[in-house]
Amino acid sequence: MEGETFLWLIRHAPVAGVAGTIHASDAPADLSDHAQLDALRRRLPRNAASYASPSRRTVETACALGLDPELVGEFREQDFGDWTGHRHDALAATGGEAYAQFWNDPAGGRPPGGESFADQVVRVRVGLSRIEAGSATPVVHSGTIRAILCIALDLTPQAALRFVIDPLSLTRVDRLASGWRVVSVNQRIS
Repeated sequence: MEGETFLWLIRHAPVAGVAGTIHASDAPADLSDHAQLDALRRRLPRNAASYASPSRRTVETACALGLDPELVGEFREQDFGDWTGHRHDALAATGGEAYAQFWNDPAGGRPPGGESFADQVVRVRVGLSRIEAGSATPVVHSGTIRAILCIALDLTPQAALRFVIDPLSLTRVDRLASGWRVVSVNQRIS
């Protein structure tokens, strides 16, 4: 990829659903925080290319920000397979050995029928290669942003999971000719 790329990474709005649930891709966004959406919209660069995961909550957030995103399948959230749609507390109580083992290695562990965070990092790297030079505003998931930070900072997947990425936060990362630069992580704009 030639030229420099300036990424304005936005985590989608909170999910309009039961807290503590591993939500499916069709879970809607809670777009009720108009003040935060307005503040974030004012902070974004004008005429930037826009991208989003194909999940409903990312697309709805992008539209609420006035963006018309190109959908990038590689920017999906980690696939939790058979655990999707279930609450973490219920899985902890009934998920058996597989659920307990997953938390011993959350970067490398794979939920039944799903993928590991390390797998997601590989996938996100492919998605990043599709972003053209210039300013871009991807609206994505917390796991996707952690994966980008993993790539930019050359971290292990385990270390990248330490980042907190809040809903409607902004993370700025630049892909320069000389390498990656992290400008800010998890900013709440007011």
